[in-house]
Amino acid sequence: MPVFRRLPLSLFSRYAVFVLCWVVALLTLLRVAETGRPLVLFVTAFALGVLGIYDLVQKRHALLRNYPVVGHLRWIFEAMRPELRQYLFETDSEKVPFSRTERSLVYQRAKNEIDQRPFGTLQDVYRRGHEFIGHSVRPVPVPDPASFRVVIGNDQCAQPYAASVMNISAMSFGSLSANAIRALNRGARLGGFHHDTGEGGVSPYHLEGGGDLVWQIASGYFGCRTDDGRFDPEKFAEKAANPQIRMIELKLSQGAKPGHGGILPGHKVTREIAEARGVPEGRDCISPARHSSFDTPTEMMHFLAELRRLSGGKPVGFKLAVGHPWEFMSIVKAMLATGIVPDFVVVDGAEGGTGAAPVEFADHIGVPLREGLLFVHNTLVGAGLRGRIRIGASGKIISAFDMAEIFAIGGDWANLARGFMFAIGCIQSLHCHTNRCPTGVATQDPLRQRSIVVPDKAERVASFHRHSLHALAEMLAAAGLDHPSKLGPHHLAQRVSTSEIRLLSQLHVFLKPGELLNPPAGAVESFYHHSWAIAQAESFDALPS
Repeated sequence: MPVFRRLPLSLFSRYAVFVLCWVVALLTLLRVAETGRPLVLFVTAFALGVLGIYDLVQKRHALLRNYPVVGHLRWIFEAMRPELRQYLFETDSEKVPFSRTERSLVYQRAKNEIDQRPFGTLQDVYRRGHEFIGHSVRPVPVPDPASFRVVIGNDQCAQPYAASVMNISAMSFGSLSANAIRALNRGARLGGFHHDTGEGGVSPYHLEGGGDLVWQIASGYFGCRTDDGRFDPEKFAEKAANPQIRMIELKLSQGAKPGHGGILPGHKVTREIAEARGVPEGRDCISPARHSSFDTPTEMMHFLAELRRLSGGKPVGFKLAVGHPWEFMSIVKAMLATGIVPDFVVVDGAEGGTGAAPVEFADHIGVPLREGLLFVHNTLVGAGLRGRIRIGASGKIISAFDMAEIFAIGGDWANLARGFMFAIGCIQSLHCHTNRCPTGVATQDPLRQRSIVVPDKAERVASFHRHSLHALAEMLAAAGLDHPSKLGPHHLAQRVSTSEIRLLSQLHVFLKPGELLNPPAGAVESFYHHSWAIAQAESFDALPS
């Protein structure tokens, strides 16, 4: 008996909406018969009733079989969850992956709006991990941000390039829309900084605006490949001669998915993308996980030397997300063995990622930016090469303080990707990989991308750059410095507990020039010395320890 008593209530709770739809449909049908006029309510109720019948007989979703009609609310709310969270429930400081405060800062600077805040900081300055820059009792006049440039190109380079300390990081045409590329490149020209093409090749949209370009060459060799996907030196030399291309960047890996190849499905390979990448239209476009042009660190150095020669002596370097420490050290040993020294290295942090990636790769593979940058800087210092090689850094950099942090621990310039995406209208809807970007930034849909008014967004790109460097100049002046290159780890501090603060120079290990080549007598073997000992120029594999 108790079972039968509970049955009507259980059925009512599960099928109430379904039954109600049919009751409303029948009642409104009678009303239609009386008045002779169709009613919207009848059509709606009848359609929902038919949907409920389908829910009862379909075999894919258990929830809908038990909760016809009303069960669809789950998918509706799930689809709306990112927007509801971002606009209604997210706190100002919650990073998913960028906080509202960070996004607002970019929007304000891009639109030339006031970016100051009243009533003090919203940060918990007693929180463990809180960081700040020390100020001086002898501040200097605010320096001209136009002077914040770094010369890239060592004694083996015939065409050195004076780069801004803040630039647009690698984002390919194909990942971003044509209008997004146009706006970014035109903004780079207006602001006097460079624009990394990403691995998708140099498209006509990169060239329209006239902004300085860094041509990224990845494992697919897009734009300079043979029919079977290998490097084509003739195609490379022809394109690299373009004066708008200022540097050549060999991509080994990226922070979003280090060690992972990629595929652009054939249905997304449009005529424009096919022409830019040098691949057949409508066929799958493969980015292998590794390069076919070299297998060892020594061969990689000779390949870089070939890129430098073919480009007419332009600065060449490589980008990587740090993984096995001995592999980067193997590359450095190959520099010493061959005498071939790249002009720059770009370190991409594991927290970077405009590109979509498997969750495990995004969350658990690769070294975060600060540790990766410090490792690369220390290795080059310890090998006696730091003075000849510049270091760029990318990975979740938004504010002037973010840039100050990476300059303090060894970076020479910063590359920003998502920050410049915000500047041209990105709202962090997290639909980048669906081709349904609501603002037209990360889509190839011609109707969606027309929402980007290129001249207006280009001005915003330049404004974001200008105001960010002005904020950096004011910070430096307060610290008694007149150029980012003068920032050191002793200028920044971090709270390590509620009662203790330490300088970054106290928290991190910094090698002395040549220390890896000539270890101090009696020194205890450290992580750096052990990794250096097992690295070899002839192979990326580690020697037995």
